[in-house]
Amino acid sequence: MLLKKLSEAFGPSGCEQEVRTILREELKDHISEWQRDALGNLIACKPAAAGPRVMVAAHMDEVGLMISSVDSAGLLHFHKVGGIDDRVLVSKPVLIGKGRVPGVIGAKAIHLQRPEERTQVIPHRSLFIDIGAKSKEEALEKVKIGDYVIFATQYGELGASMAKGKAFDDRAGCAILAELLKEDYSFPLYGAFTVQEEVGLRGAGVAAYAIEPDLAIVLEGTTCNDVSGIEEHEYSTVIGGGPAITFMDTSAVGNKAMIRELVRLAEANGIPYQFKGTVTGGNDAGRINISRAGVPVVAVSIPCRYIHSPVSLLSLADVEHSKALVKLFLRSIEGGFRV
Repeated sequence: MLLKKLSEAFGPSGCEQEVRTILREELKDHISEWQRDALGNLIACKPAAAGPRVMVAAHMDEVGLMISSVDSAGLLHFHKVGGIDDRVLVSKPVLIGKGRVPGVIGAKAIHLQRPEERTQVIPHRSLFIDIGAKSKEEALEKVKIGDYVIFATQYGELGASMAKGKAFDDRAGCAILAELLKEDYSFPLYGAFTVQEEVGLRGAGVAAYAIEPDLAIVLEGTTCNDVSGIEEHEYSTVIGGGPAITFMDTSAVGNKAMIRELVRLAEANGIPYQFKGTVTGGNDAGRINISRAGVPVVAVSIPCRYIHSPVSLLSLADVEHSKALVKLFLRSIEGGFRV
């Protein structure tokens, strides 16, 4: 299953090679023209003689860690790559570097903490990764400074139509984009698998500059807080509620004509949909939107509980409905829809 392969792949920001390899292999029988730039963006090109240039983007990178130093006891210290809450780090199993060296994030045991420490979040600078080494020299035989670290999370399905795994932000979007690219279209379509979204939306700006699209759709995994203790009016999205369409966030304002068309298509075809209820955060739409002279853009997102943590949860039905809605939108462009 493609989503499983992508979820378990090693791909923090700036180290997306494994994800690229999986996607190229998945699409080898469907894409004859590829572009790859200096940052590592992978662009699948489906050329056509006429019609608007359409960009559909999903980012390959995930949040993670990077080894910054090794102490004399053989414990590894690290920086965060992307936005990770320090509270989710303690005791999590991890994999380090290309060799996937196993380790666990450690901290001072509760028995040894001062009373005031027990009520505070342990900052990541006070944590370390233990790989079982007895010295700095032994540790450096297995890992090196600058190695990336991912959470050691396996994909799994649970309940009626749910899946758990890491990096659903945005491997879910990558899986949908790959499926869309297996079909042919009458207009030039560029599927952009972008890099370094989690550290500043960097890849998308470069990709959009190269493609110069007439309009763009961003496929994203987004926040979902429909859990106990949260008032319903404060929900960002609802898991199982269908693809989430974003009117506005801190990075971009969605194109109103594109939003109206998505809503029309969803309602005409019985596809559940929702609007993202919060405006915090951003995604690749923010950089694509301001590329060159500007690009009309909209984000269609899959709700993910516990985003940017070692394990997230999503609805497989939401994934299928998101794919169906965006596919209908692309066919609508063939039918003459223009911004």
